[in-house]
Amino acid sequence: MNEIDDTQAPLLDHLIELRRRLLWSLAALVVAFGGCLYFARPILGVLVAPLKAAGQVTIINTAVTGGFIVELKVAFFAALMIAFPVIANQLWQFVAPGLYRKEKRALLPFLLATPVLFLAGASMAYFIAIPVALKFLLGFQGELAGVTQQALPEVNEYLKFVMQFIFGFGLSFLMPVLLMLLEHAGIVTFEQLKGAWRYAVVGAFAISAVLTPPDVGSQLLLAIPLVALYFLALVAIWFTRRRRERAAESEPVA
Repeated sequence: MNEIDDTQAPLLDHLIELRRRLLWSLAALVVAFGGCLYFARPILGVLVAPLKAAGQVTIINTAVTGGFIVELKVAFFAALMIAFPVIANQLWQFVAPGLYRKEKRALLPFLLATPVLFLAGASMAYFIAIPVALKFLLGFQGELAGVTQQALPEVNEYLKFVMQFIFGFGLSFLMPVLLMLLEHAGIVTFEQLKGAWRYAVVGAFAISAVLTPPDVGSQLLLAIPLVALYFLALVAIWFTRRRRERAAESEPVA
């Protein structure tokens, strides 16, 4: 009976710690949501800027409660972006006590690279991919057999379009971190990843086909960076493996 109690106590401590980290993450998200809700309209102005730059100056709302729902969506979207570093830090603080000092040093660069890569992907989506996709998609309006075809984007659909781009590109750019973590954990090896590069290229184009509109330009804007990031991850894994091997060789034999 004592053995059962002894094994339950650490589990209970872990659950309490997990709850505390989740509450801190939720608190950060709630505080960020409150601030973003106050600035929802200026944030919405930033999100619709690519649409205006593409020459579309009208956006419609087809629901009575649409304006309110749109501001909630914008606030929640911005709150996720702002609270992401806090949530990642809480996850790290939950995992870190169970790691050795060497493992902490090994995983810390991954933690630091995560928000940087996510921001790089989101920035590429906002400044490059979204304008290119809008220019292509809005190019179908005009005269059609004597009838004027005019694009009237609906605000909720447009927000879904923009958020899909930003989150899709941001998460896709985290692929090197994921691959390096899998290799570091021993789930996959460098040789396996190197041999699967053809499948990775096909997978990159499949992911881009799902996350982007059905035009070749938008798909290439995501697929090409994904392929480049895959090979960049292979190079980083090769260097880190060499460094681990040299460190193991230099350690004195017990």
